[in-house]
Amino acid sequence: MAKTFLYDDHVKLGAKMVDFAGWDMPVQYTSIIEEHNNVRNNAGLFDVSHMGEIFVYGKEAVAYLQTLVPQDIEKIIDKKAKYCQFTNEQGGIIDDLFIYKLKENNYLLVVNASRLEADYKWMKEHCKDFDVVVDNLSADLSMVALQGPKAADILEKVGLSKEDHPRTMYIMQAPLIGVQTYISRTGYTGEDGFEIIIENNKVSELWNTILEKGKEFGILPIGLGARDTLRLESAMSLYGHELNETTSPVEATIAWSIDKDKTADYIGKNVIQKQLAEGVERKLIAFKMIDRGIARHEYPIYLNDEEIGYVTSGCVAPFLGENIGLGYVKTNKNLKIDDTIQIMIRNKLYNAVITSKNFIQKHNKNN
Repeated sequence: MAKTFLYDDHVKLGAKMVDFAGWDMPVQYTSIIEEHNNVRNNAGLFDVSHMGEIFVYGKEAVAYLQTLVPQDIEKIIDKKAKYCQFTNEQGGIIDDLFIYKLKENNYLLVVNASRLEADYKWMKEHCKDFDVVVDNLSADLSMVALQGPKAADILEKVGLSKEDHPRTMYIMQAPLIGVQTYISRTGYTGEDGFEIIIENNKVSELWNTILEKGKEFGILPIGLGARDTLRLESAMSLYGHELNETTSPVEATIAWSIDKDKTADYIGKNVIQKQLAEGVERKLIAFKMIDRGIARHEYPIYLNDEEIGYVTSGCVAPFLGENIGLGYVKTNKNLKIDDTIQIMIRNKLYNAVITSKNFIQKHNKNN
């Protein structure tokens, strides 16, 4: 099992370690509820070094990336981040990722740990006709995420003044603890925050510096358990749950991220354009439990005693104090917000109500 360069730091902090996508990662340090609420109220620091970093550069970098994603790469300005998906010929999602334009013909792609090998293979298979370099530097780099309403205060204490912070959905290079880093104002919690990429041999020093400087702001180290409840409470999709190779961006209700007027061809374009025009047979919904019960991954969803879909993610939302979930349902049922559905939990049906995906007010809006 792989270990990040922060493994010893996690053990010293008393973290409970678990296997995640082949990595030995901290699931929690104290409790998931405490860590979750601390990110909502103060700030938290996450080890996300298991994520992949792939650099794409060369004079045909734009033309190459245009073939891989439904988003229009030509529209991305310098230092801007774009949420994207790699799609296959059937319109399914190979992975969801962020593409950062560092400068002209030079891009950074941050991909999911569980999909890194598949992503890199896919990218190499499709770059042969282009004058481009695809460089997987994931093994050389580490990443931490500083998230929460006090994240900006803490980053300033670490050495980067607020007037120099990147705007939301932007990236910059800046020195921290005496070494050059990439700092993006992105995250996976619904809160304001930063993701910082740094060379492996400096990440422990950065981790401990942030925790020390952040003490006065109530910072805590945060494990994968709270990372999952935070993203679900923010209605953010997770690969392997809401997203997979047989699910399209339209079905996953992330069509907002697709550039509808993109003229360049991309893998799966015909399928996705047809779905945008004609609709799909299923779609992702959000719901809250009415009855006492917790919806879990793959639990069936019912309407009037008919199975109409399945749960993709569900949990007790610590900040809301409610049981929430996401799931796919048939579109021919014409379900809408405030309609009642049922979740099959241990062979018994429990009532739930369809809601908007705004479980909480998000503080990481694009600008």
